[in-house]
Amino acid sequence: MSTLSPQTATLHGHSLSYLDSGDGSAVLFVHGLLGSHRNWAHLIDRLDDTHRVVVPDLFGHGASAKPMGDYSLGAHAATLRDLLDRLGIDRVTLVGHSLGGGISLEFCYLFPERVRRLILVGSGGLGREVSPLLRSATLPGAELVLSVVASNWVRGRAESVGRVLSKAGWRPGSDLTALWQGYASLGDADSRRAFLATTRAVVDPGGQSVSARALLPEIAKIPLLVVWGTRDRMIPPWHATAAQAAVPGCRVELFEGSGHFPHLDEPDRFAEVVRDFITETEVSPG
Repeated sequence: MSTLSPQTATLHGHSLSYLDSGDGSAVLFVHGLLGSHRNWAHLIDRLDDTHRVVVPDLFGHGASAKPMGDYSLGAHAATLRDLLDRLGIDRVTLVGHSLGGGISLEFCYLFPERVRRLILVGSGGLGREVSPLLRSATLPGAELVLSVVASNWVRGRAESVGRVLSKAGWRPGSDLTALWQGYASLGDADSRRAFLATTRAVVDPGGQSVSARALLPEIAKIPLLVVWGTRDRMIPPWHATAAQAAVPGCRVELFEGSGHFPHLDEPDRFAEVVRDFITETEVSPG
């Protein structure tokens, strides 16, 4: 796990937290809903020997600001573009997980000249289906329910139960651990407001409300790798076939037995897949 300290950039009057390590061609990691740079930090040491690795906390997440305003895919994509400008980075390999995949797809559509290649991990934006857990956040009254279930009292009781189960030999998987960390970040009103605004920008009671399928042929010139866990219960793995069908030459890697966070389940394999994809899609000068 990387021990880097986050840096801060002020964009449009708000602070954006990020990690930046290594030299070489840049790789920009974009986390999902309720995530942060912590979802990717364990990969930095596996890649920054040959690449410059940039890992931000999106606005509304992690240590970044949680302002009132626009939490749409386009707004997040524009923020990432502004961060790259601030860091003097012209083009990147984009790696987007879940919501971050949807943001990455939007980035490719808006700023294709800034993208060398695209890696989608359990990505949003490729189909209507999504977990009922996320759909419930779009229902009336979700604000009140979330303020109760994310309260210190409820979280404290859940942690106590977890400690008892751990003593009995239970070990939570990567999905549950990552989701719990995200859930635990909703203890304050600003974080809950940003979470609900972000969720409602891409999900409605029927499922995902934003689709990138129509955009895929338009970004087909960008090399595309899709990674999915075969036991993903947040977004079904067959969504990977949508990208494969729409983009000739799209590479798909299925992580057998992994859930929504294959990069946490098998970090060494994931880093190797990323390295291999970057190498095989490198264009020689001239």
